Amino acid sequence: MALTDLGAALLRRLDPETAHGLALLALRTLPLPAARPDDPILRTTVAGLDLPNPVGLAAGLDKNGEALHGLARLGFGFIECGSVTPRQQPGNPRPRLFRLTEDRAIINRMGFNNAGLEAFAARLADRPRNAVVGANLGANRDTEDKAADYVAGLIRLKGLADYVTVNVSSPNTPGLRALQGRAALDDLLGRLAEARGTDPTPVFLKIAPDLTAAEIALIVEASLDHGIDALIVSNTTLDRPESLRAPDRGEAGGLSGAPLKGRAMAALRAAAEASGGRLPLIAAGGVDSGAEAYDRIRAGASAVQLYSALVYEGPGLIGRIKRDLAERLRIDGFSTVAEAVSTAR
Repeated sequence: MALTDLGAALLRRLDPETAHGLALLALRTLPLPAARPDDPILRTTVAGLDLPNPVGLAAGLDKNGEALHGLARLGFGFIECGSVTPRQQPGNPRPRLFRLTEDRAIINRMGFNNAGLEAFAARLADRPRNAVVGANLGANRDTEDKAADYVAGLIRLKGLADYVTVNVSSPNTPGLRALQGRAALDDLLGRLAEARGTDPTPVFLKIAPDLTAAEIALIVEASLDHGIDALIVSNTTLDRPESLRAPDRGEAGGLSGAPLKGRAMAALRAAAEASGGRLPLIAAGGVDSGAEAYDRIRAGASAVQLYSALVYEGPGLIGRIKRDLAERLRIDGFSTVAEAVSTAR
């Protein structure tokens, strides 16, 4: 067992939020070895971003952008930090993070706890330059005009991140998911497009898995109308599958991890069908193996993101996914990741 995976196993014995804080501390302070160079077959491009591999880190692990140098050494193709809100906020009361070990899942109701936009921007200014880093934007809980918070984040972080994600799909901020409706989305994306101007930094939109195919189709069209560069499909779910066994399965919040696979895949397929190749898609939710990553790519994703699986598998999972993905591409006769996108439809 690699040292980093041993550390992850030890952290699982602690309270989840305490373990999360210690993991960030380790990433900030330990002299981690750099990951091995990526197999050339994994190099790909998403929304104009040159990625050494298509396996990214989802937002949520590093909300404040404080461990980017350590994360950059783990072998991700891209790293997304945040969510960040304009003003610092403590989030919801603890406990707010729960391991569902029997289900290989997580429930969180963190509530966009973060140190605020200014602290976040200062850390991004000192980020590693050898990694593709994205910033995930949220809105403060008590903000009436939530679109204005996203505009503020976009303006403040100009030139500091390689891409920006607009997160309208967290279930833990009241009213946030309502921004996925067409009228509200047109208002939000229109204001973002105006604020963006000629800035070439790609802007992504992260959506919920708890949407119908028709709702996803409307979001795809709105995204295309307003110049969004990619969709991240998807965030956590409010659904509670009957298969859940862990004692904390009834806790409120967003469910992530293995039980999300089916719902996230269905949302991805709906987005792929609606976009018809016009809008790059990034798959998230239950990605925990090379086989799962490959299935998402063949279903229409240009890249994938993971987070919850790292809690159970440790950072060695990143290399295992990449090796398995490269092998599967070659077995099926593909010479690039891009060639495999949407080949299962």
